[in-house]
Amino acid sequence: MLIPPKVSDRAYRKLAEVNSESDEKLCLRVAVKGGGCSGFQYEILLDKPQDDDLVLAKDGQAVLIDEISLPFLQDATIDYTEELIGSRFTIVNPNAKSTCGCSLSFSL
Repeated sequence: MLIPPKVSDRAYRKLAEVNSESDEKLCLRVAVKGGGCSGFQYEILLDKPQDDDLVLAKDGQAVLIDEISLPFLQDATIDYTEELIGSRFTIVNPNAKSTCGCSLSFSL
């Protein structure tokens, strides 16, 4: 049985902030694609739900995971971080055996 990813309150708050600045309310899509310097890479973008998406929702905000990406993201945590080098949505993935320095690429 797959354990769905978790979404931090910070990530939901940032998504609400992004949506408050836009005329169109969108969801945060987190997907896994082949490629990157470690074999797989995360794709994080604003999107609309599709029929096969897992929808993680809180306080009127939604994070989408497609069915192909879900096994790669099981038990992961989707967060939002603010650091001196910038701010961004991040993935903490216990399934990743190694990650690239950019944290957007990983291997299993």
